[in-house]
Amino acid sequence: MRKEQRVKKNKEFQEIFKKGTSFANRQFVLYLLKKEEPQPFRIGISVSKKIGNAVCRNQIKRYVRQAFLELQEEVHDQYDYLIIARKPAAEMNFHEVKGSLTHVLKRGKVLKRSSYGKYDRKKS
Repeated sequence: MRKEQRVKKNKEFQEIFKKGTSFANRQFVLYLLKKEEPQPFRIGISVSKKIGNAVCRNQIKRYVRQAFLELQEEVHDQYDYLIIARKPAAEMNFHEVKGSLTHVLKRGKVLKRSSYGKYDRKKS
């Protein structure tokens, strides 16, 4: 994930909080803010100190960035995304994080297609 695709400044975070719409599941909260000009999507990630130590928080952020990198073809470009991790995200591996993010992105209706890969399918 390139640095220009990240929301970094507090002012930008606050704008997404105030003007954006939110969707959530047990592990993540997703805020969306539609942009006026067509630009590549940007993501901001927030992981509270209540979730764990620095190693745990950084691991969650790496997992979220990698999941977005793998889902970037399916994600709509006209939005800025803000992901807030909740406490259950600390015990998840990468595939669980990707599945949970896919679920919350589906709830926000920002994915372009209906097939999302083997980790999101129900086991039969």
